[in-house]
Amino acid sequence: MPIKPGWIVLALVTLLALWQSAQLSGARQQIAGLQSEIAKLKQSLEQGPEGFMLPLPGACLPKSDANLPGAPREYRKGTSPGFVFTNGDACVPVRFGMGVVAAAGGEVVKAETTYKEMSRAEFEALIQVVANGASPAQMDKLRGREVWIRHPGGFTTVYAHLSEIAPGLKVGSRVHKGQWIGRVGNSGTEAALRGGGEGARLLFELWDGEPDRDKYFGQGLAPEAVRARAKLEFGLP
Repeated sequence: MPIKPGWIVLALVTLLALWQSAQLSGARQQIAGLQSEIAKLKQSLEQGPEGFMLPLPGACLPKSDANLPGAPREYRKGTSPGFVFTNGDACVPVRFGMGVVAAAGGEVVKAETTYKEMSRAEFEALIQVVANGASPAQMDKLRGREVWIRHPGGFTTVYAHLSEIAPGLKVGSRVHKGQWIGRVGNSGTEAALRGGGEGARLLFELWDGEPDRDKYFGQGLAPEAVRARAKLEFGLP
C-alpha cells in the first residue's frame, strides 16, 4: 500500500510536537534547577559567605569559661544560654556605647526601642523569683534592652544588655551581616540601677529555633567543645 504524502506530513508534525514537548520538559527542569540555585544563592548572600560572625568586630571568644554558653548561673534554669563579652575577656576593649553588629543577615523580630529600666525593688524581686528558672517574659527583663534577628534556616540571634538600638531599626527591618544594630550597655543588670556605664557587657545568644524554647548554641557541651565548635561556626582562627 503506497504511503500517502499526507501521512508523511502528519508523522513529521507529530515528531515535531514530541520534540517540542521534550524540549519544554527539559526547559522546565532547567528553570526549576535555576530557581533552586537562586534560592540557595539568596540565602548565602543573606547569611554571608562565612556564615555567622561575632557581633563585636575584632573580638575573640570569651576567655573565661564563665562567659560561655552553658556556664552555671544561679538563675536562668541554672545555665547561661549565650556568650557574654566583657572588658578584658574578649581580645578588644568592651566599652559602654561601642557598636554591636548583626552576626548574619536576616529579619528583625524584636527591637525594644521603648525599654524602661527596672527599679531596684523590681530587680531584686525578679532575681528571687527566677532562682529556680525564668519564664520567657522574665528572661526578657533579665536581658535588658535587646534585639532579636531571625536568620535563614530558622536560627535566631539575640543581642542583649544594649544601651541603645540603632535609629530606624524595628520589627520587620531587614539587616545584612555586619550591619550596625545597637550599642553595648548594661541594661537589665544591677549595674544599670546605679546609672552610668559600669559593668558594660554584651550577651549574645544563637538559637536553633525560638529563644528560651528551643536549643541554644553550645547547649550540653563542655567549655572546650563550645570553643571548638564556635571557631568553626564563626570562622575564627
